[in-house]
Amino acid sequence: MLGLLVPLLTLALAYFALLDGWYLVRVPCAVLRARLLQPRVRDLLAEQSYAGRVLPSDLDLLLHMNNARYLREADVARAAHLARCGVLGALRALGARAVLAASCARYRRSLRLLEPFEVRTRLLGWDDRAFYLEARFISLRDGFVCALLRSRQHVLGTSPERVVQHLCKRRVEPPELPEDLRHWIAYNEASSQLLRAESGLSDAVKDQ
Repeated sequence: MLGLLVPLLTLALAYFALLDGWYLVRVPCAVLRARLLQPRVRDLLAEQSYAGRVLPSDLDLLLHMNNARYLREADVARAAHLARCGVLGALRALGARAVLAASCARYRRSLRLLEPFEVRTRLLGWDDRAFYLEARFISLRDGFVCALLRSRQHVLGTSPERVVQHLCKRRVEPPELPEDLRHWIAYNEASSQLLRAESGLSDAVKDQ
C-alpha cells in the first residue's frame, strides 16, 4: 500500500507544481455540470449565474481577491454559460472553436476573504468574427457590482452567424451592441492596425 501511495503523492505534487491544476479540473467540471445537471438555456441573450466564494488561495498581499482571479473566475463562468446555452455544442458540431481574443476589466470594490459572490454572464451580441460577453461580479452580501469584465470570443472554423443559425434553426439578426462596447471594439481594431504596422504586416493579416 505504501509503495503505491508514494508514487501517487509524487504524481499529485508534480501535477499541481508543473500545471495549473485546479483550473484544468474546474473548467471541465463546470462544463459537465452545465450540460448534465442544469437545464438548457434556450435564450442566447439570457443572463446566467455562477456562484463562488473568495478562498485563501485567491488573496493577494492586501488580503483581497487578486486581479488575476477575476479573469479566471470569469473564464470558468463563461465556459459554463456557453455550454448551457448550446454554443459549445454548436461549435463542436460545426468543427469550430472559440478562443479569447481580447478582454478588459473594471474593478470597483474588493472582494474579501470568504465573501460569497456570483459571476453573472450574458452574451451581448456578435459580429462577423466574434461573440461579445459580459461578466459581472456581484457581492452576495449587498448586491454591489464589484467588477465588470468584457470579453471577445473569436470564432475559428466558422462564423458566429452560422453558430447562432445552427442553434436557432434560422437566421437571426444580431442585437445592437452597447455604445461603450462599440468604442472598445474600435479601440481593439485601432490597436491591431498599429501593431500590424509596427510589424510590417499588411491589413490582410488579421488578429484573432
